[in-house]
Amino acid sequence: MITPAAPESSLVGVLGGTFNPVHYGHLRSALELVERLDLEQLRLMPSAEPPHRTSPDCSAEHRAAMVGLAVTGERHLTCDLRELKRPGKSFTIDSLIELREELGAQTGLCMVMGCDAVLDIPGWHRWEELLDWAHIIVIARPGWELPESGVVATWLADNRLDDAGALRQRPAGGVLIEELRPLAISSTEIRALLASGRSVRYLTPQSVLEYIQTYNLYR
Repeated sequence: MITPAAPESSLVGVLGGTFNPVHYGHLRSALELVERLDLEQLRLMPSAEPPHRTSPDCSAEHRAAMVGLAVTGERHLTCDLRELKRPGKSFTIDSLIELREELGAQTGLCMVMGCDAVLDIPGWHRWEELLDWAHIIVIARPGWELPESGVVATWLADNRLDDAGALRQRPAGGVLIEELRPLAISSTEIRALLASGRSVRYLTPQSVLEYIQTYNLYR
């Protein structure tokens, strides 16, 4: 049983994804979350075998290496490799349980996801247990609307927090909706540009671009 967190308790965030490859859209959103929620740390966690989509052609090891390069020098961002080390599908609930065991009962844990993921959350493995282990931060993007009825709408209404300050009142259990600066960059677009031999400079960090070139990825 998780006991209530003290108001001054620290907050750690986790942002999962394929990061195929990581780009400035990911990184800018991560940094804005750190500053807006006053996170002690935000962990970018590459998925080894995503359960809801086909595994990327680019290996998890390559994708994680690029994330590591991208966050080098940013003290609040780090790459979390736990899903690469765990065999089988990369279920979020398993990662949250592991993180809770490592962080302890008092530290606030925030899992970040997009609006599109929230709409599909009833299909996630053991989704009803997610809030037992962490808060959920939903990133609102232009063009996305949260449902007004149904299972997800009820779940949001029952657990929604009014503001970021509420995240520090307990270590898990709330849903916060945050609007961030939209950056129209996608990994799909980057892969398509690379496959056609065009430049992706200024869409992803130079260190990531050099890694892609070194290992001839996405060609």
